Amino acid sequence: MNAEPDPHQPRAKPEGIVQPLIALEDITKVYVTEGGVRAEALKGISLTIYPGEFVAIVGSSGSGKSSLMNILGCLDRPTSGRYRFAGRDVEDLSRDELAQLRRHEFGFVFQSYNLIANATAVENVEIPAIYAGRPAAERHEAAETILTDLGLGERLHHLPNQLSGGQQQRVSIARALMNDGRVILADEPTGALDSKSGQQLLDLMKRLSDEGRTIILITHDRSVAAQTRRVVEIQDGRILSDTGNDFASLDHAALHGLAAHPAPEMSHAAGQMAEAAKMAMRALGTNPFRTVLTLLGIMIGVASVIAMLAVGEGAKQNVLARVSAMGSNLLLVRPGAPNQRFSAGGSVTSLIPADAEAIAKLDNIVVAVPEISSSVTVRGGRVDYSTQTTGTTADYPVAQRWDIARGTFFTAEDAASYAAVVVLGTTVATILFPDGEDPLGRFIIINNVPFQIIGVLAPKGANTGGRDMDDVMIVPITTGSLRIFGRRHVQSVTVAVADTSRIDQSETDVRALLTDRHGREDFQIRNMASLIETVSATANTMTVLLGSIAAISLLVGGIGVMNVMLMSVTERTREIGIRMATGAATRDILSQFMTEAFVISACGGIAGIALGFLAAWVTTLTGLSVQLTAGPVLLAFGCAVSTGFLFGLAPAIKASRLDPVVALANE
Repeated sequence: MNAEPDPHQPRAKPEGIVQPLIALEDITKVYVTEGGVRAEALKGISLTIYPGEFVAIVGSSGSGKSSLMNILGCLDRPTSGRYRFAGRDVEDLSRDELAQLRRHEFGFVFQSYNLIANATAVENVEIPAIYAGRPAAERHEAAETILTDLGLGERLHHLPNQLSGGQQQRVSIARALMNDGRVILADEPTGALDSKSGQQLLDLMKRLSDEGRTIILITHDRSVAAQTRRVVEIQDGRILSDTGNDFASLDHAALHGLAAHPAPEMSHAAGQMAEAAKMAMRALGTNPFRTVLTLLGIMIGVASVIAMLAVGEGAKQNVLARVSAMGSNLLLVRPGAPNQRFSAGGSVTSLIPADAEAIAKLDNIVVAVPEISSSVTVRGGRVDYSTQTTGTTADYPVAQRWDIARGTFFTAEDAASYAAVVVLGTTVATILFPDGEDPLGRFIIINNVPFQIIGVLAPKGANTGGRDMDDVMIVPITTGSLRIFGRRHVQSVTVAVADTSRIDQSETDVRALLTDRHGREDFQIRNMASLIETVSATANTMTVLLGSIAAISLLVGGIGVMNVMLMSVTERTREIGIRMATGAATRDILSQFMTEAFVISACGGIAGIALGFLAAWVTTLTGLSVQLTAGPVLLAFGCAVSTGFLFGLAPAIKASRLDPVVALANE
């Protein structure tokens, strides 16, 4: 070994080398504890290292050598002083620029290996290349080649806990070589190895140095340091000695080749997203119970939104269908002053059939149908049955949009001649003729008056109030007034308009006509188009309310995602430090944890969709109307993913802002 020169004197540049690779000038590092106590780790370190040197920084525990290594590797910043790498002032670099420098120029070999526990040897070695943007196939092939060259060809897909200490250290070295950086920083690389494995490691580093890489080895073992070409001894934060080096022994061709090593910035978004998704799936499998609880919150939220909106939409469509069945082009006129309840009652002479005849002559009116209804007892064969009987005109099927299933409806001539004819609803026809007999042409007795059946109405089902609309008999209003009801005034007039866009004007015309005929406004008019709009608006409000209530569970699920992500950041702090040391920039860590939040939310959302469909199907078994559409499903899934993103943002930001050296020190 050469005589020790004065460490404070500038050393001669090697021939052919323009500038030093690493230049430290008066570097200090001061740590301040939470209690405000200052600890000075480095006290004015000045050090110059040229490309291709094999340097050992030796010192006892607490001498400051680890702090010096962290600064050399751009894992930490000095408190004061100047650090230039390849002529570039490191102080001027941002966090992401420092990450780029670590990614392309440095390789770290840690004493504790710092391998990601749930990643294979190949996957650990690939990490720097992921952040460098190398294609998956290329980086995978390169990782396998390096590991094979290091004697790990049969251990490519083993996890760290399946490897010996020496094998793990070689994986760490392979990772350091992955991006072909110019500088290898090794922190106590032989500390955890037996003597044979330690010597093999030192021989490997000598070979790497001979190939032109700059090797900086941090150790407390002087026998290890003696195998390097240059030894820098540090004590109490100061350089105690610095041996010389024979620059003539360096392979300058190799040095210049490495000096020209490019460090292009390539787009690696796709690779990073794929890696993040892979790590997210691994994280989900690491703690299955916690994963299930987290996904359960998202699942219940999505399923609740889908089921609630499906029930609300089904109820809305059911109500609208029943109301619309009455006709959106109708005006319903009933007796009673406007300030009275809209009912079948009112003045005896409030509405009469002549009013309907007058209304029918107005512009834009198709038909005006008066109606009188009463509950009566009817006998057919040997069956007595109580049902609703309605007296009306021949235009009734037009106004009510009610088809005839069998036979015919009575005509205006039947009404004019007071014909005793009747049209039955399907319920009445079935009850009076239970054996499938054809009721057409048969006679039934209504209030002791025989009526001949001339038709059967098409089935309509229940109305909005749940009453069976097919439980009815229809007779001419003239015949009914004379032989059944015993009165002339009508309970309602149904007015059908031709042009629904002019229905409001028609309502005004009807009101003016009846007011003029009666001398006062002793009637009420209900516009069915306005009613449908009101019902639709109300149903929409109820649907939104149901969806909002269900969305609360999505919020709870989002909080669960945030808690899990925060725990993940805490549990994986060391992994984050490893990724930062291997070149991960702020956006890389941020995108990784955001992708993990997305994967968790998406998995929960997909499972929630399945659960929501199941809940909707079960609901149909109870008889409730359910209508599943793509809108609520997409809305629920979108909300789940958005919630995951929103609540995953804070943990992701926390992870991306960790200090690399602090994260690596985390246990």
